[in-house]
Amino acid sequence: MPVLRIPTPLRSYTAGQSEIPVRGDTVAEAMNDLVGQFPSLKPHLYNGTGALRPFVNLFVGENNIKDLKGLETPLKADDRLLLIPSIAGGW
Repeated sequence: MPVLRIPTPLRSYTAGQSEIPVRGDTVAEAMNDLVGQFPSLKPHLYNGTGALRPFVNLFVGENNIKDLKGLETPLKADDRLLLIPSIAGGW
């Protein structure tokens, strides 16, 4: 079963868990399973139309899903999915 790594700022929505086993053959299915397990995460990851927010970056191993097949990127049972929110800063 793939495992999704949760960044520290979002762990308060996963009862402090840093890694969540998720079910799914694609990244989209795994993300649906994640928000099914932890519904309070959904508004932090998805916009009102159901699309991933632009600052949400997902990696399968070291590969950004944007460089693969997006949410339709296939997953294997031993894959590690990393959720990395973008951080903006400035002067």
